[in-house]
Amino acid sequence: MSAYDAISNTKPIAALPVLSFPLPSPGLALVTYPVTGADAPESLLRLFYKIFSDELESGCTYPQEGPMTYEAFLAYFFAATTIVGIITKVGSQGEIDTSGDLESAKAGRSWEECVGGCYYIKPNYPGRSSHNAGFIVPTHHRGKKIGLALGKSYLEYAPKLGYRGSVFNLVYKNNISSLAIWDQLGFTRVGIIPNAGRLKTGPSGVEEYVDAVIIHKNFV
Repeated sequence: MSAYDAISNTKPIAALPVLSFPLPSPGLALVTYPVTGADAPESLLRLFYKIFSDELESGCTYPQEGPMTYEAFLAYFFAATTIVGIITKVGSQGEIDTSGDLESAKAGRSWEECVGGCYYIKPNYPGRSSHNAGFIVPTHHRGKKIGLALGKSYLEYAPKLGYRGSVFNLVYKNNISSLAIWDQLGFTRVGIIPNAGRLKTGPSGVEEYVDAVIIHKNFV
């Protein structure tokens, strides 16, 4: 729970569309689907739970210490608006099908094969100060610029949810890929929190204290 007690979720000020973003790999794109926990198939939610649990176990990017229960994960990652990215083939004429739902986008593949990542968008603070997001990309799909595509989609969706800006509280300095994405998308590094995270980033996974970067961007 937040230090500010319960925080109410935002409601969209406009319908959230399905969007598409070309990937560097020839013939592939990332199609992003806005969902809530109730909208997503349980098999997909279970996959994201495993991905997130593995990320917590790595101890390098998120502040929580695992294990986290499935119910706690849903409350954390799928309680508000969550964007799911599906890797999709581009048609012979360059067309990208965004007309279907998550199940149709799966196109007979396993979730492990086609899911590129996801992120939540939810309030950071209550009432007069909100705006935050958290991203995960499966390890076997990293290095494909999927995180950048998800970041681009965030710039589209967050304003439609009524957010005027975004603050990422804890982007650890060892998370070089994440920092590079936000730099490329025009976010600003507004501060450093020294020794903010006790992470497993030392030799052989030894815990050490790592600085965190606070990142901000205005949407208006």
